[in-house]
Amino acid sequence: MAIVIAILILISADNLLGISWVDSGWVPILNTGNVLDYFSERSNPFYDRTCNNEVVKMQRLTLDHLNQMVGVEYILLHVQEPILYIIRKQQRQSPTQVIPLADYYIIAGVVYQAPDLGSVISSRVLSAVHGIQSAFDEAMSYCRYHPSKGYWWHFKDQEEREKAKPKTKKKEEPSSFFQRQRVDALLLDLRNKFPPTYYQPKPGEKPVPVEVKKESDLPVETVKQQEERETASKAPAPAPPSKPPPEKRARLQ
Repeated sequence: MAIVIAILILISADNLLGISWVDSGWVPILNTGNVLDYFSERSNPFYDRTCNNEVVKMQRLTLDHLNQMVGVEYILLHVQEPILYIIRKQQRQSPTQVIPLADYYIIAGVVYQAPDLGSVISSRVLSAVHGIQSAFDEAMSYCRYHPSKGYWWHFKDQEEREKAKPKTKKKEEPSSFFQRQRVDALLLDLRNKFPPTYYQPKPGEKPVPVEVKKESDLPVETVKQQEERETASKAPAPAPPSKPPPEKRARLQ
């Protein structure tokens, strides 16, 4: 385990993909003519001091002399002024044969190292493996075993989360449809039994008494029918017909 950690530390020390470099003094004046000078600053960790660019710079020669030399060199590969510059590090073996070693891109004055294909694939695979391993670890934390019961799942964390969640109160309705319908029927029945004596024509106005029809206003036929009903109810019921006394018959001796 200690050997693996030591190897990872050495790899991370040589890996420059996770760092960046910038010199704020150069950013406002950065252009195509001086971007290689900016990249060759001594504080830049991406720059190799043993390259041919440093030899040409010390001898005050032009960059065209790099084609006649052999070794590591830096060239300006792509430009998209004023924000993007791409610099390539390559190994020159002859005036016509070079081997690319690394690419660096400068965005708004900040220098980054472009990752190679192997680093991209390794990072994606490592992220996928980490996610799968985390899923298996979480699944194993819910697994339980007992000799008498066997294996089962116990999602205790999920129960605790549900208990910790604030319970949302259900909106209580003031009354149900059945209650409203029943109350309306009762109110209508009470209104028929006890009609209102006053009513309000419009909101805010004074109540006005309700006009009740008097008996004198009723039609004559209706009055006669009511009187006949009253007399019929007051008249005594007819007595049952009386039977004549039984006849007396002489007894025979």
